[in-house]
Amino acid sequence: MNTGHVLVFYTSYHKSHVMRRFQSFQHLYRTLKSTPKITQKISKRPSTHSAKPHFVSKILQLFLNPLQNTADADPPLQVSMPFSLTFLSPLWTEHARRYYCQFMVYFTCLSTKVRLMHPYRTHTCNELRAADAGKTARISGWVFRKRDHGGILFIDLRDHYGLTQVVVHPSRSFFSDIERIKLESVVTFTGEVVLREPSTINPDLPTGEIELVANDCTVESYAETTPIYIPDETDPAEDMRLTYRYLDLRRERVHKNIVLRSKLISFLRKQMETHGFSEYQTPILTCSSPEGARDYLVPSRVHHGKFYALPQAPQLFKQLLMVAGFDRYFQIAPCFRDEDSRADRSPGEFYQLDIEMSYATQEDVFAVVEDVLSKAFAEFSPKDWKIDQAPWRRIPYREAMLTYGSDKPDLRNPLKIIDVTELFRKSGFGAFARAVQNGAIVRALPVPGIKSKPRSFFDKLEPWAKQELGAKGLAYLVWDTDKIKGPIAKFLNPDELDALAKAGNLKDGDAIFFICDTADKTPTMMGALRKKMGQDLGIVEEKAYRFCWITDFPFFEKDPETGAIIFSHNPFSMPQGGLEALTNKNPLDILAYQYDVVCNGIELSSGAVRNHRPDIMYKAFEMAGYGPEVVEEKFSCLLNAFKFGAPPHAGVAPGVDRMVMLLAGEENIREVIAFPMNQKAEDLMMHAPAEVTEKQLRELHISIRPHGGQSKPAQPTV
Repeated sequence: MNTGHVLVFYTSYHKSHVMRRFQSFQHLYRTLKSTPKITQKISKRPSTHSAKPHFVSKILQLFLNPLQNTADADPPLQVSMPFSLTFLSPLWTEHARRYYCQFMVYFTCLSTKVRLMHPYRTHTCNELRAADAGKTARISGWVFRKRDHGGILFIDLRDHYGLTQVVVHPSRSFFSDIERIKLESVVTFTGEVVLREPSTINPDLPTGEIELVANDCTVESYAETTPIYIPDETDPAEDMRLTYRYLDLRRERVHKNIVLRSKLISFLRKQMETHGFSEYQTPILTCSSPEGARDYLVPSRVHHGKFYALPQAPQLFKQLLMVAGFDRYFQIAPCFRDEDSRADRSPGEFYQLDIEMSYATQEDVFAVVEDVLSKAFAEFSPKDWKIDQAPWRRIPYREAMLTYGSDKPDLRNPLKIIDVTELFRKSGFGAFARAVQNGAIVRALPVPGIKSKPRSFFDKLEPWAKQELGAKGLAYLVWDTDKIKGPIAKFLNPDELDALAKAGNLKDGDAIFFICDTADKTPTMMGALRKKMGQDLGIVEEKAYRFCWITDFPFFEKDPETGAIIFSHNPFSMPQGGLEALTNKNPLDILAYQYDVVCNGIELSSGAVRNHRPDIMYKAFEMAGYGPEVVEEKFSCLLNAFKFGAPPHAGVAPGVDRMVMLLAGEENIREVIAFPMNQKAEDLMMHAPAEVTEKQLRELHISIRPHGGQSKPAQPTV
């Protein structure tokens, strides 16, 4: 047992000191008793501040006198800590006016002979083991379950760490109180740790070999009947869960998710530091900037008619840090975007591991992210899961859209899409041939070993494609022994069928599915079909995290409505080929140093090598239809900073919420956020957003204008 110590704090109106530190009660007591001069001075009422230290000693001597006969007691005396406050309070009352001072005695650890028992717990509810049998222990927590077995109460007590079973015998004076209390009441039990009978051992609990036989009990807090039944593993309605989120968080699965989140963030910080990065904070109140989503605006009280914006990302600030001479930045950064909710995106706010590096290439960024994320997933994944190690696959954007029908492909799915447009251009299947002549494309999905599926499996796919994908139809062929079946088989000659078999590497038992539509629709339709086939056939790899980089995004694209050239991804990224490419290439052929991290079909991050040259920035925005005056107005700070010398720099920002969602095996991102909003961007627990008072509106120079005849306030307008 560790030797304890006593800290004595002396506090005046002017300053504070630590007056004494003793290694044990015995040492302290002997020191005081062996100092006659001090005792003598104590007997005299001190009249100066110099005597205050002796007054401290006097207090300690008075305090320890009751313990002098118990210092060598065997077994050790157990003393509850709150007694010190009771002892000191009359001394303060008696001497406060005269000496203008306060005293506090603070006990820590355990003495070899005098043991101080914590008022609430000596152990957590996940700490006691068989080796603790025979000990006296104190635990506190929530009443998770309560069972009456032949008049004996069995309580499953739960805290942050786990569960311990408590036994309450009917002979105890507090039995009736515990019998009446409701689940989720907070109780402190003191008792003896005993071994369970072999037949009652619970192998699923770390504490399953023992139980605490209670001999004392304090009800710390009485609970009413909870609207959420905490032990139930079935999720209540989401609105109920979010309204009483503090109760929902007590449920084991959700609680573990939040703990996992905390541990992951701590791990990420340590990993970034090992790579030479420093964490810097960036502003929350900033200006509105066009970053692809709607801003959350904050009206200014002192600047009439002007608004701050919550940052969609620390993008501009982290680039300015590079310009300022910092080399490697990271931040667990809050980001705010007024966008619609979906399963992998939380409305309102989210967190990302924001990274920026000076004098860095794309590959430098890849090396850091691959190492940090691979280690993070290895640390927090089940040990039997497979995790891609560096280097991860690099898949150009156009290849990803062709092969997987998505720029966030799930590589656990072995199916791959092929382009068969030219095979149908002059084929006997007139519907496809005419569409191709008019600019449509045909993509195909070969699926091996599917002929055993019943006809109904194939018949249901076409209506699904029409209803869910908006496709005009879904054609297919099945290679069955020496016969090829399917709705379009009769329209294709043997040479055309052989060409399709060769293109799709098809053999007996395989099938191939086709979608023909416009070039902008067909790839994503095929991506959805690939996903459905992988799930329906059960061929998606389990217990694996498959990472890849999607690279070489187009720098520009055409607006589908106006046909104008617009930025396709990030206007602040560096075009491949720099100024020369912007000057001499077809805008739609220019690629950008832009990249995404994808894991199991979920985009974890976007990033880019930044454009650090004003001349390239002016030219890029010019090609997107923005004159220099627009660039100077919207991005004056960044542009001006670059004019004073900017290093080449690059960055990325993996989403923390999505990483936790993957590691926790959750399909909805709200399951890994402590206090999320619902799909309508409402906080049902705190009732936000909420109306404000007329006084607050007047201070902000804002009036509310009715919208659509509704009685509820609309968006504020100046």
